[in-house]
Amino acid sequence: MNRLRTTVVVLLLLGFTAGCGPKITPLQRKEAANLVSEAQFASTMRDWARAEGLMAKATALCPDNGEYLLNLGSFRRRLDDLKGARSAYEAAAKAYGATYKLDPRNPQPLMQQIYVYSLLGKPKDALKALKRVHDDHGDKPAVRDFTEEHLERLRQDAGFKELAL
Repeated sequence: MNRLRTTVVVLLLLGFTAGCGPKITPLQRKEAANLVSEAQFASTMRDWARAEGLMAKATALCPDNGEYLLNLGSFRRRLDDLKGARSAYEAAAKAYGATYKLDPRNPQPLMQQIYVYSLLGKPKDALKALKRVHDDHGDKPAVRDFTEEHLERLRQDAGFKELAL
């Protein structure tokens, strides 16, 4: 009987805590925004190492922000840290997917996810996400204009190639 009660209590606790990621406070978000601002300044000075360090701190505070993770990946790519860039880009793709799940009426996170999959050299995943965004939001002009041809032109862009893996 005690064992059954313990099992039920453990299952209830797991049920209540499932999906509860780390809570990010408004203060942490503000601190991360300040770090990002500093990182952007460092990147204008082409101080990639400083920009990467600041962005790493910002993503540690706000691991759910796809934009921060994408920027972290680009800074790491500029430093030729391919493994670190891949890790940041993969985290960005997941963050954009989670953001889309929170607000499926907004196609922007899916469109960003397509970009990140392209940076990662995952064309099948990019096309799958492109199909999904067209299926879910094909009535929106920005989505209609984003086609496979647009994606291919993006992949041929010199700036894109500089950041891609």
